[in-house]
Amino acid sequence: MSKLSEEVINSLSINLREKISNISKDYINIEEIRLRSQKPLIINANNKDYFYNSKLNKLDLKMDNPYIVSKEDIEQTFQIMCKYSIHSFIDDIKKGFITLRGGHRVGLVGKTIIEDGQVKNIKHISSLNIRISREVIGCSDKIINHIIRGRDKINNTLIISPPQCGKTTLIRDIVRNISNGNELFGFDGIKVALIDERNEISGSYLGIPQMNVGIRTDVIETCPKDIGITMLLRSMSPNVIVTDEIGNIDEIKALYTALNGGVSLITTVHGDSIDDIKNRKELKNLLDSELFKKVIILSAKQGPGTVEKIYDLEEKRWYFAN
Repeated sequence: MSKLSEEVINSLSINLREKISNISKDYINIEEIRLRSQKPLIINANNKDYFYNSKLNKLDLKMDNPYIVSKEDIEQTFQIMCKYSIHSFIDDIKKGFITLRGGHRVGLVGKTIIEDGQVKNIKHISSLNIRISREVIGCSDKIINHIIRGRDKINNTLIISPPQCGKTTLIRDIVRNISNGNELFGFDGIKVALIDERNEISGSYLGIPQMNVGIRTDVIETCPKDIGITMLLRSMSPNVIVTDEIGNIDEIKALYTALNGGVSLITTVHGDSIDDIKNRKELKNLLDSELFKKVIILSAKQGPGTVEKIYDLEEKRWYFAN
């Protein structure tokens, strides 16, 4: 069993640090650490919510003697995460998250300060959600042959996945595979432009990707996808543009712009099936066979990252299911 990274442990308040450090070695699959002011400390691990039992100093599925997160725990943790210079992190804070070294993303909520219809700051932080980022190198190997085509081409690919089913981990490894190249399949590697709007795929910290996204990958962080696509087409001459969580008409229009510019596409969308996407007016164009060729359906039936099946939009046939 491995412990949580030191980056996560050391980002916590002194009061929380020892508690999380003690239990982390027993719960290798910790996914989230939830800190809510005046509420129980909750650890999401193995797809279950655990409470920290203050008497037994261990995690428990029952809320017996729970440790109650104090306002001071939240304030101290937030200050540590911002290296005691909140102003330096304000651009990320007003987007609702900050990124720790190692690529771990911390969502935050509190009192929002609005000016001219835009969030300018978030004060009086009341909740922090520390999402543990882990790489699974090679997790895309089993489906990469459906994505690559020849030595230097790829099939435009859409990944459909419910939340917490491993889509970010999978797309990160796809980026690594097509950027570095894959000798087993005779793929040379191509230039990848990654639009990482929520900084989840690359986990960049001070501009440096903390995750292995390959040697030919250029990353643009915390940029709206439709704007990012236009910027990358003009500046980086990519072979493929990769984004996460397409969700509105402007973003879909930008995908067509990239397609018309001769650039290949890989992206994800929240959903649980092709029918689910077809029934959502704003997303049904994603299933245009001119836009995408392959559709990968994920679930968590056999753990996060389970590939249910792959559909070819041109051939109109399913390939396989786990």
